[in-house]
Amino acid sequence: MTGRDMKIRTASPRDGAALLKIYGPYVERTAITFEYRVPSVEEFSGRIERTLKQYPYFAAEFEGELVGYAYAGPFHEREAYDWAVETSLYVAWDQRKMGIGRRLHDALETALREQGILNMNACVACPCGEADEYLTWSSLEFHRRLGYRPVGEFRQCGYKFGRWYNMAWLERHIGDHLGEQPVPKAFGDIRERMEQGLSACSGHQENRKIEEDRRT
Repeated sequence: MTGRDMKIRTASPRDGAALLKIYGPYVERTAITFEYRVPSVEEFSGRIERTLKQYPYFAAEFEGELVGYAYAGPFHEREAYDWAVETSLYVAWDQRKMGIGRRLHDALETALREQGILNMNACVACPCGEADEYLTWSSLEFHRRLGYRPVGEFRQCGYKFGRWYNMAWLERHIGDHLGEQPVPKAFGDIRERMEQGLSACSGHQENRKIEEDRRT
């Protein structure tokens, strides 16, 4: 797979079943998520719908199949936190380390900048000591490569598979913090413009692919 073969688009509740197939293995096989049981399609679709009321939720699609997703949610309920979000990103189990995560994160960051969000926060599960078969340091390393910086760690705060795990918080500032800060927009206010940008990007990539095919 190359970047030219993949497109990023806004997810919808109708994608719930397909995206749940991506998320399910992380619940069942890893401590990357602290969720114990795979949610139902109805519950997962509802999460997508609730997220889109305020924040972006993107899916990566390759040859008609969804291979990853990323979204943002509130960092905290209090109004003073409105400029900060918590981000989440998952890539299909057999499609990892192929650049999908970075493409999804780039789209997410672009949308959040358009909304007026300033702080992207990531809550990343970490081994309590040595890596094991359920959790490695790869998620933490991925976020560091994206420019996040560690700001704190809760030790032995998550229990799964009969083991204790740590939780690290990382942050990435994507805007200027001002004395008079404009209130962030809802994703719905920038969605059309964002989707036009994603479509133009996909079209540009497809034109490049056609041109390269002609040369071979």
